[in-house]
Amino acid sequence: MYNTKAYAAASATSPLSLTQIGRRAPTEHDVQMEILFCGICHSDVHSVRNEWSNFMSTTYPIVPGHEIVGRVTQVGSAVTKYKPGDLAAIGCMVDSDGICPNCKAGFEQFCSNMILTYNSPDKHLGGVTYGGYSDNIVVDERFALRVPDNLDLAGVAPLLCAGITTYSPLRHWGVTQGKKVGVVGLGGLGHMGVKFAHAFGADVVVFTTSPNKKEDALRLGADEVVVSRNADEMQQHAGSFDFILDTVSAKHDINAYLNLLRPDGNVTLVGAPPNPLEIPAFSLIMGRRSLSGSIIGGIAETQEMLDFCGEHNITADVEVIPIQKVNEAYERLLNSDVKYRFVIDMASLKTE
Repeated sequence: MYNTKAYAAASATSPLSLTQIGRRAPTEHDVQMEILFCGICHSDVHSVRNEWSNFMSTTYPIVPGHEIVGRVTQVGSAVTKYKPGDLAAIGCMVDSDGICPNCKAGFEQFCSNMILTYNSPDKHLGGVTYGGYSDNIVVDERFALRVPDNLDLAGVAPLLCAGITTYSPLRHWGVTQGKKVGVVGLGGLGHMGVKFAHAFGADVVVFTTSPNKKEDALRLGADEVVVSRNADEMQQHAGSFDFILDTVSAKHDINAYLNLLRPDGNVTLVGAPPNPLEIPAFSLIMGRRSLSGSIIGGIAETQEMLDFCGEHNITADVEVIPIQKVNEAYERLLNSDVKYRFVIDMASLKTE
């Protein structure tokens, strides 16, 4: 084991601050990475503040960060995919059992023994795993991902969560050229959904409560923008969508979007509203419509997504900050004051 710098929160009400954490020495199957950039995900805020305690209680101290881009510094003797100097990335998972039906099917994200990048049991050192708000990290090579070398690395970081969270359901529900696709909300998730749906060749409509987001939505690849509070604009699209990606995590009327689906159309939730949604049965029954949810993808699909981004020059729109401004960034994120993801330049940690 060795020690390294990190930013951690000591309690649900504590700010993130400098500390030292332990990392395991690389084993024969491990990759050690110097972390170059780490994205700030909304789930980082929820976890640090223990706002998901009914689902997954936080163990303190917590070191967040699961949108990690770095450079390999050391590899174990059995590692075949990476060598020192390679770019690599780590997303929301760092381990799974590898033997269950989900793992064998490439769906490690559904493994009942899946280990999250932070705040999961650490089978190597005890305690819990620590995330990417740190100098470096050690991970089994199965959970390290190749990074296309033509992409801006800061913009790559959010692809490891926001990117795969939107790419996976678009792929699963067959979004291709000629499909009519809606994206509800234009935030960190929504802006990636627009970019991917556009790159897949779909006719993309953004739904937003903010008329001032129209110009940005069109810049990102939307063909049309609908102000969801305008009943007339919504009605014009009734019964016409093949697929709608709902990225909103606040309370909203899901029925309004179910009624926009054509027969056999689907709405997929990737946002997580805190309270249950009201779903009238007839909105589903009439037209054999469906409502589903999705999280991240498996390792193979995440690599597919990164390769797709390399081919189509897709990255997240980011604001890069030093780690010393992370607490300010959390408050700004809660106020939707970012376009569209914060990314920490981890070189700033070396100055501490």
